[in-house]
Amino acid sequence: MRSSLFPLMLCVPALALGQAADPNQVPRELKPFAAENESILAYGYADLNGDGTRDVVFIVEPKKTNDEGVRTLKIAIRMPGGALKVVKQNRKVAFCRSCGGVFGDPFEGLSASTKGFSVSHYGGSNWRWANSFSFAYSKRDNTWQLVEVEESSFHTSNPDDMKTKTYKPPRHFGKIDIADFDPDKFQGVGPK
Repeated sequence: MRSSLFPLMLCVPALALGQAADPNQVPRELKPFAAENESILAYGYADLNGDGTRDVVFIVEPKKTNDEGVRTLKIAIRMPGGALKVVKQNRKVAFCRSCGGVFGDPFEGLSASTKGFSVSHYGGSNWRWANSFSFAYSKRDNTWQLVEVEESSFHTSNPDDMKTKTYKPPRHFGKIDIADFDPDKFQGVGPK
């Protein structure tokens, strides 16, 4: 049942999916972006700002496994010399390890594509829930803005009765920069 919550993620080409970050497999160029007490949870390479170069979106988290610590999503763009530079970050879009309820760590995935990325979660107990937050690059505003929130829920006794809500601008929210996004306070937020 779990995979049916995000059927689109199964269709995304493997190169666009964020990689689960085995500490021994993290690309060397990303390691300096995690502090000594942090590790990289996931990352995805893509041309995030449409300039023809390979950028990266990634999530860092505290190394302590029993820590509810904040996970931070960071966007690093490729500079003219080839080095990466972090230009945006958000400390609310990726939920903590214990934020999934009885189901455990809710982090489901990070996907990156040309001019965009998404973060997905899945959790709960008898009532299961899932969400996906999608962002796209705005050349005019030179930033990544929220373009869609999808929330789903169902009771394990009746998984075929899934309720799904999709929120998009300008009806449900206006311009919300990735740095300002709060999953608990996005409806009605931002200039339209």
